[in-house]
Amino acid sequence: MTAAVFFGCTFIAFGPAVALFLFTVARDPLRVIFLIAGAFFWLVSLLLSSLVWFIAVHMSNKDSAAQQKGLLIFGVVLSVLLQEVFRFGYYKLLKKANEGLLALSQEETMPISIRQLAYVSGLGFGFMSGAFSVVNILADSVGPGTVGIHGDSQHYFLSSAFMTMAIILLHMFWGVVFFDACEKQRWWCLAVVVVSHLLVSCLTFQNPQYVGSLVPTYVIMVLMGGWAFCCAGGSLRNLKLCLTCKDKDFLLANHRPR
Repeated sequence: MTAAVFFGCTFIAFGPAVALFLFTVARDPLRVIFLIAGAFFWLVSLLLSSLVWFIAVHMSNKDSAAQQKGLLIFGVVLSVLLQEVFRFGYYKLLKKANEGLLALSQEETMPISIRQLAYVSGLGFGFMSGAFSVVNILADSVGPGTVGIHGDSQHYFLSSAFMTMAIILLHMFWGVVFFDACEKQRWWCLAVVVVSHLLVSCLTFQNPQYVGSLVPTYVIMVLMGGWAFCCAGGSLRNLKLCLTCKDKDFLLANHRPR
C-alpha cells in the first residue's frame, strides 16, 4: 500500500510538469539550459530566505507560540517576495542573454522568443519549488506508519500531491504573465502575480482543512492559466485548431520567435 501511495502521489505531483518538459522542452538544448538556470535562481532565493529564517529563529523566543507563528508567516512572505525578486532578476538576465545570442546568430530573429523564455523559466521555478515542497512527504509515504491512525486526516499525502501539482503549474503561469508584464511595463500585472503568489502560499495555513486551501488554489490556477494563455498569444481560434489537430506548428512545438 505504501508503494502505491508513493508512486501515485509522485505521478500526481509531477506528471503534468514532466509531460510538458518531455514534449516541449527536452528536444531543444537551449530551452533545457534556460530551464536549469531558472531552477538555479529559485534555489538561490530559497537559500537566502532560509538564511534569514535561520537567523530569525535563533534570535527569537522559542517558548513563545505566538512569536513562532509570527515567524512562520514572516518566513512565507519573505520567501515569496524573494522568489519574485529573483524572477525579475532572471528576466533581466535573459533579456541580456537573448540580445547576445541575437548578435552571435546569423539569423535576423532571436533564437528563442521571450514567451518561450517565460514558459521555460516558469517551469524551472515550478520543478524546484515542487521538489522541495513534496520530497520529504513522499519519503514518509513509503512508511512505516499509517496516516490518520490517531484521528488525523487520511488525505494528507494525496492533498499534498495535488497542492504540489498546482504550485508547479502556477509557477509556469506566473512566469508567462510576469514576463509579459515586464515587456509591456504593466506594473499592476506584476502586483497581481505577487499578490496571488502570496495568497496561494498563505492558503496553506488552512491545512489540515484541505478543502479550504485546495479549492481556492485551483480556482486561482485556472484563472492564471487563462490569463497566461492570453498573454502567450492564445485565442479561441488557435485553441480550436489545436484541439482539432489542424495547427501543425503548435502540435510540433515549432513556435518561431516573433
